[in-house]
Amino acid sequence: MLKKRNWAIILMLASTIALTAQDYDILVKGGHVIDTKNNLDQVMDVAIKDGKIAKVDSKIPENKAKTLIDAKGFIVAPGLLDIHGHNFFGTEEDAYLSNSFSALPPDGFTFRSGVTTIVDVGGAGWKNFKTFKTQTIDKSKTRVLSFLNIIGSGMKGGAIEQNIEDMNPKLTAYVASQNKGTIVGVKLAHYSGFDWEPVNRVVAAGTMADIPVMIDFGGSEPELSLETLLMEKLRPGDIFTHAYAHVKGRTPVVDESGKVRKYVFDAQKRGIIFDVGHGGGSFVFEQAIPAIKQGFLPNSISTDLHTGSMNGGMKDILNIMSKFINMGMPVKQVIETATWNPAQYIKRTDLGHLTVGAVADLTILNLKKGNFGFIDTQGKKMMGDQKLECELTLREGDVVWDLNGISRPMWNAK
Repeated sequence: MLKKRNWAIILMLASTIALTAQDYDILVKGGHVIDTKNNLDQVMDVAIKDGKIAKVDSKIPENKAKTLIDAKGFIVAPGLLDIHGHNFFGTEEDAYLSNSFSALPPDGFTFRSGVTTIVDVGGAGWKNFKTFKTQTIDKSKTRVLSFLNIIGSGMKGGAIEQNIEDMNPKLTAYVASQNKGTIVGVKLAHYSGFDWEPVNRVVAAGTMADIPVMIDFGGSEPELSLETLLMEKLRPGDIFTHAYAHVKGRTPVVDESGKVRKYVFDAQKRGIIFDVGHGGGSFVFEQAIPAIKQGFLPNSISTDLHTGSMNGGMKDILNIMSKFINMGMPVKQVIETATWNPAQYIKRTDLGHLTVGAVADLTILNLKKGNFGFIDTQGKKMMGDQKLECELTLREGDVVWDLNGISRPMWNAK
């Protein structure tokens, strides 16, 4: 009896030691890590424990983790941050992107493309932000942030968005200040009057709350000056979205001769952030291709995700990133524009990197080689030979998307 008891104790101790030796919950092994904040662009291992990044090193023993993910041949990046989406979905009639049918619930559209954080830009104003928070932000696995609309009732379209009297900087800034870190900016969109007052008011709100503003500019007749907006009205750190659009009522960044306007380069140098905001009508190759060739690159790549863009030329953020890779932008820089760059612009520097101690939001991407077609919002096609696909996404250390089961053990029939 004594011998049997001793063996039981020995086995129990051995089991305890084996469990203790597994220092990490997940080990992502052998992937090419791209993390701009930490200047990483090489093959590395990434270990995760309790939802946080625990270690990033060139060689972490496999037996140290409960779950091993083989990332050899793949890119390992921080979870993507989509700085321009529309996620205040609901059932309110004739409310456009504010608690209505045109906006989309985030979780069905984010993880499968490597996005762990999405920013709803302008869906809610100060009057209905609480509904948006309760209905979407608090109930989503995706981290959902907000640019509060300068219109108090949010992005409801039509005449509602023309009401200057409902553009209250003080109340907008007050609600933003009450929700620091979740409300990360202020949005102005779709105003069509020949009047700078809406721009003045959104900038005033951003100044009061110490957050950036995002401008969807244009539509007035006669046109308001793009140069005045970029060089005088906006502050360094403010965001000009739909950078490669060519729409009626707004001066495009590339002029009639195919040249990027000098003041556009000057504005970027003074700190204006140029965001892609692809959407269903705001990205054309006739602007993007010559701009990229001349060195006018986006600061952030984003989707402008809503029902009008998800099944068109936009598709998802990886499709947009792939367009820029095929237009000649380096892969590392493309990933930077969807991770560390936007994290800094919205003052959420806890995101967009794989620093030890940071939240374990991570994506594994496959840069596929082949023959691919890409479509812009005018229905024009560009061919390319590279395309990003999401293999796996982790949100706070949990597997939330696994395309081919690389985090799962093999099934074996008995």
